[in-house]
Amino acid sequence: MIYLIDASVYVFRAYYSMPPDMLDRDGNPAHAVFGFARFLGDLIERARPRYLAVAFDESLASSFRTRIDPAYKANREPAPADLKLQFERCREFCRHAGVADFGSGEYEADDIIGTLHARTRAAGLPATLVTRDKDLAQLVREGDIYWDYTANQRLAYHQIEEYFGVVPERYADYLALTGDAVDNIRGVPGVGPKTAAALLKDFVSLEEVYDNLEAVARLPIRGAAKLPEKLAKHRDDVFLSRRLTEIVRDMPLEVSDEALRPRAPDIAALNDFFDRHNFGQMLRKQSERLADIARDGSV
Repeated sequence: MIYLIDASVYVFRAYYSMPPDMLDRDGNPAHAVFGFARFLGDLIERARPRYLAVAFDESLASSFRTRIDPAYKANREPAPADLKLQFERCREFCRHAGVADFGSGEYEADDIIGTLHARTRAAGLPATLVTRDKDLAQLVREGDIYWDYTANQRLAYHQIEEYFGVVPERYADYLALTGDAVDNIRGVPGVGPKTAAALLKDFVSLEEVYDNLEAVARLPIRGAAKLPEKLAKHRDDVFLSRRLTEIVRDMPLEVSDEALRPRAPDIAALNDFFDRHNFGQMLRKQSERLADIARDGSV
C-alpha cells in the first residue's frame, strides 16, 4: 500500500484553524508549518506506510488547465505571502523528515497523485489517497482507500458512489455536467447532481450521453423532455469542462520505487528547522519516535 497525500488540504487547514501568533525567528507566521508537520508525523506513526509521497501545488497561474480555460480557478483570491512561504517550509520539512515530496508548475497536486497512483497500481500496489478533495475520488479503484484523515473517514471503492453520487470512473464526467463553482468550471445550467448521477447510471460516459440524446428524453428523470436540448446547447462547455475535471495520470515524473520509501528523518536538520521556527519539544520528540520506527524497519 502506498499513501499519497494531498498536502494543500492539510496546510490550508492548519493555516486557517490554528492561531497565527506562532512566529519563526524572523517574525514570519509558522503555524501552518507546525500544523502540517504534526499531521504528517501523526500519520506516519499511525499508518506506518511502506511507501509514501506528498504532493504540493506550486502555481495555478502556470497550470496547463489555465491555458485551456483562463477562467479556471480565477475566482480564487491569491494566497497570502506568508502562506506561500509556509508551503515552501512544509516541503522543506518533508525532505528533512525523509518523505518524498513533489510539485510542478505545469501540473497540479492531483495530477501528481494521479500519475503516482497509475504507476504503483500497474506494479500491483493499491493506494490510500489522503485528502478531503472530492476530485480525487475519481482515482479510487478496487483495493484503494479514500481517507479523509481529518474526519477519520475511510471510503473503499464500492462506497464512493453512495458518498459522491457516481462510481469513480464517471466522476470527472459528473463534474463536467454539474460544473464546479469552487474551481470556476462551467456545467450545464439546470443539470444538478441528481440529474447528472441519473444520466451516468444509464450511460457510461459523456460520449455515450451525447450519442444517445433521443434516448435521454425518455429517461425517468425530472425534466427529461427538455434535457437533450440543454445538453446539446452546452456540448462544447461540457467537453471543455471535462478536460479540466479529469485528473492526469501520465504526467512526466521521474521517481524510483526506492524514493517512495520513507527514510529515517535527519534529526540534526530537523532540530535546526525546529529552532528556526521556534518550535518546542512536541515535534522534536515525535521526530525521535519516527527515527525509532525507521530503525525498527516498521516503515
